[in-house]
Amino acid sequence: MDEYGTVESDILIIGAGGAGMRAALEALDNGSKVTIVTKSVLGKAHTVMAEGGIAASVGDVDPKDNWEVHFSDTVVEGVYIGDWRMAEILAKEAPDRVYELEHFGAIFDRTKEGKIMQRAFGGHTYKRLCHVGDKTGLEIIRTLEDQIIHKDVKVMDEIYITKLFKDKKTGAFCGALGLSMREGKFYLFKAKALMIATGGGGRVFKITSNSWESTGDGLALAYKAGVELRDMEMIQFHPTGMVYPPGVAGLLVTEGVRGEGGILTNTKGERFMLRYSPEKKELDARDVVARSIYYEIQAGRGTEHGGVYLDISHKGTKFIMEKLPGMYMQFKEFAGVDITKEKMEVGPTVHYQMGGIRVDPETGATNIKGIFSAGEVASGLHGANRLGGNSLADILVFGRRTGKAASDYVKKAAQSSPDPKEVKEGMDWAKAFIRPNAKNPNDLIEKLRETMSEKVGIVRNADDLNKALETINALKDELPDIGVSGTLVYNKGLLACFEINNMLIAAEAIVRSAIMRQESRGAHTRSDYPKKSKDWLKNIICKIGSNGSMELTTLPLPEMPEELKKLIKPEVYQ
Repeated sequence: MDEYGTVESDILIIGAGGAGMRAALEALDNGSKVTIVTKSVLGKAHTVMAEGGIAASVGDVDPKDNWEVHFSDTVVEGVYIGDWRMAEILAKEAPDRVYELEHFGAIFDRTKEGKIMQRAFGGHTYKRLCHVGDKTGLEIIRTLEDQIIHKDVKVMDEIYITKLFKDKKTGAFCGALGLSMREGKFYLFKAKALMIATGGGGRVFKITSNSWESTGDGLALAYKAGVELRDMEMIQFHPTGMVYPPGVAGLLVTEGVRGEGGILTNTKGERFMLRYSPEKKELDARDVVARSIYYEIQAGRGTEHGGVYLDISHKGTKFIMEKLPGMYMQFKEFAGVDITKEKMEVGPTVHYQMGGIRVDPETGATNIKGIFSAGEVASGLHGANRLGGNSLADILVFGRRTGKAASDYVKKAAQSSPDPKEVKEGMDWAKAFIRPNAKNPNDLIEKLRETMSEKVGIVRNADDLNKALETINALKDELPDIGVSGTLVYNKGLLACFEINNMLIAAEAIVRSAIMRQESRGAHTRSDYPKKSKDWLKNIICKIGSNGSMELTTLPLPEMPEELKKLIKPEVYQ
């Protein structure tokens, strides 16, 4: 027992981004004792990379906007395989979450009349994104963090959770094991409920806007505990990431640039979106714009660094410095480009996973008792493609709902203790990676990331996907050979040993699901199956089988009420 410390609470939340912090505030207000753990530090969450705004039909700029239009845009953008109830909840509740943020102290950009300023974004019928320049996610984190540190929420940062425990009799969650990187000490977190809010797994790809934390940890922890995953093939490629210099390749260039009037051109000076999407142009859905850029580059009309041009300079210096100060600084500091005078070089970058943990739309509950999830790591809302700005609305709306549901659950649940034998096994597993002359885990990580970017990119086919699966299986065979020297304290190599185990689970789920879905829908494009098929109006579910292998099944879509079907344009599912 001296080998680890024990932390007890009602609810353990893994992840200190927008979803995790909003859930913690709600659970605390509902009378629950909450502990937040994060492998990073409080205030450093991937939420800050959502720059353009929060999608909410407050109607301050376009009074015609309402929840019904937002609902329709969300379902259509998800190409009809999203959870209709989650889309309805989001559309109805997002405005209240924006006003709540204001109450907490968030400062939004304003119209001349003093209302919340909203900008256009791809796929949205109206100007809907409430924003703070191009730093909206940062403002959300700042605001929620301020609430957290002034309330009775225990926060433990630089903790890496390595194992979840379930009660052997009930099968319900009862605890988790984590390693404090700062102390080199293990902690047993005893709780009645768990909320997974770890964000996505974009770092399994080489070119991504995701920060270092996004290695699919929550997905893998949940999967190993028996939680079902859904729609894992659906990976969103944001159309515009930096392509040069190489050190910042993939770094996000906010959709706000296009929302404020930015124009995409190829090396011939052609505004090529007029060819691919003559009506919506640069503000079409993200998958459409990303594929268009991909096709231009493939046709030899890309830049020397493998991108296209994005130009906002025609809007003038004053406008750019007011609306896009972050983008100005980003290009000036990293690329030596003055976007008030010069074009940006951009290209598609892995940005977001629509798939993830399968949750109940009302509560965020999973198929394992006591385990809940919200945010990017959860699935259902976005279907086959996500509307820009819906991610920030998602973390606020469903973070709050899941915090309330988890709190209601623990009021009736009994606390049980993890099996001491399993706790010891968990610590032994982690410590076993400390050994000399072992294989470098970072070599496996780089091989995986290169394979995923090359074989599981914007346009996929069976041959490439099967080759990717072969590589993943080969890397899994190498896992017993990896290890690092040093100690348990601040050992980045040890962290890589943990991460590659999780990354391979996330990658396998993505690839196997992509092989199974024999059609093109939303963000999932198959060159060998180039059309949508009504036979694939269903979700793909991944779960761990009794023999430890990954099992895939399909799940019919829940029936949408007729009154909601009438809101959708086009009105017939495709």
